[in-house]
Amino acid sequence: MAQPNPHPSFERLSPLDASMLAIEDHAVHMHMGGVTVFDAGPLWRPDTGLDIARVRDYVASRLHHIPRYRQRLAFTPVERYPVWVDDPHFNLHYHVRHTSLPKAAGVRELKRLAGRILSQRLDRGKPLWEMWFVEGCGEGRFALITKIHHCMVDGMGGVELLRHLMSPEPTAELEPRAPWIAQPAPRPARLLADSLLHPSATLLRDAWDTLSAPREALQTLRDVGGGVLDAVRANLRAAPETPLNHPIGPHRRLDWLCMDLDAVKQVRREFGATVNDVVLAVTAGALRRFLSARRDWTPAADFLAMVPVDLRSDSAAGRGMGNQVSMLVAPLPVDVADPVARLERVVEATGALKSSRTSHATRALEKLFDWTLPGAYGALLSRGARTRTHNVLVTNVRGPREPVYLLGARQLDVYPAVPLFANQSLAIGIFSYENRLYWGFNSDWDTMPDLHDLVEDVEAELEALLRRSAPAQPIEPPPAVAASSAGPS
Repeated sequence: MAQPNPHPSFERLSPLDASMLAIEDHAVHMHMGGVTVFDAGPLWRPDTGLDIARVRDYVASRLHHIPRYRQRLAFTPVERYPVWVDDPHFNLHYHVRHTSLPKAAGVRELKRLAGRILSQRLDRGKPLWEMWFVEGCGEGRFALITKIHHCMVDGMGGVELLRHLMSPEPTAELEPRAPWIAQPAPRPARLLADSLLHPSATLLRDAWDTLSAPREALQTLRDVGGGVLDAVRANLRAAPETPLNHPIGPHRRLDWLCMDLDAVKQVRREFGATVNDVVLAVTAGALRRFLSARRDWTPAADFLAMVPVDLRSDSAAGRGMGNQVSMLVAPLPVDVADPVARLERVVEATGALKSSRTSHATRALEKLFDWTLPGAYGALLSRGARTRTHNVLVTNVRGPREPVYLLGARQLDVYPAVPLFANQSLAIGIFSYENRLYWGFNSDWDTMPDLHDLVEDVEAELEALLRRSAPAQPIEPPPAVAASSAGPS
């Protein structure tokens, strides 16, 4: 049996993680999430439906792999900087919830339910995650709606969480629960002392790392010098006014789409692009169609997308918690009418971004604030998030290429939901799984009642690129494992 540790335990959030808390307000909810559809398989009971008790037992047995799931926020005195401490009142039933759609419900009702759940802020007095298991999704199927705060994880970290909660084998066996006792939270005096000592301790540690590898440090310093200038120029460049960039409310509308990954790869090969280039070009064309249908907008040459870029090195693989990304701003050529010309412009723009040093500068600036005023980094990013530095967020995350299972229940579809920033009513998340590309559209309920029109425009744009390519053989549509865009949200 686990023995309690008499020494207080806590961990400071990184400046970037803490900024995700600073950005949040009554309308801007900084939790990530998504909707996953499963073939219930051995988790289904003909008389009672989903075996939620077994699901909870399974999640409980995996929590020792994800210690953050049993931790809550605390704050240092005076500075009010966030730290992680164990939650002595942790209750799995609060976080793993069970509900059902009404009879005769369909995909539209699931989208509405997901929108309502994602419209609610996470309780900061508890660990910042929830799982909603949803019945009524069709014969022998259930859905999982997830919420996890962005201060805990980014998109690639979410894939790491999948590794702990899912299995590549259809096993239905449970591991024994690892014993756990909450460690005591530190007293305010201890937290205050840590606030005073942290900047100098961090600076000394990083200085030692620099002295251990001086050549690499010098090259990094050169990259950072130019990268800071690139980052400043990017943030001084205001995105144009569009119907997507108005103050948002707290309510969310979700929609989604399943796309054949082979079709995207066909376009990639034909035009010498990457999958991400094709995704951005399709997004640009769809937004051109969608916004041009509104009389109060004409195509703008400087339409900007925020594109998160993973900063993990190969040696960092497996350390999934926390944010390790740089937010790059890429132009989307919505002013270009020809789909192939749009793709060529995207390839050119992403090539320039890859050669820039902005991502190095982002990490260096975070380090600089960590050495001096860690809390000021969140205030700076919070201020930036409320200005119009971009028009839309587009993130593309690579998931498993083989099927994964939850206690023998096969994951069929997975649609991501990424958060909205202030004055940004649309965010697009893309997740690849098996041989499909899953698009999740998260939007403000009031400013985008026509969200499903954009979903159809995305489908039309891929078709336009496919017609301009020359496949050696026809591309078969993906198997209909679950409904994708069956009607508006």
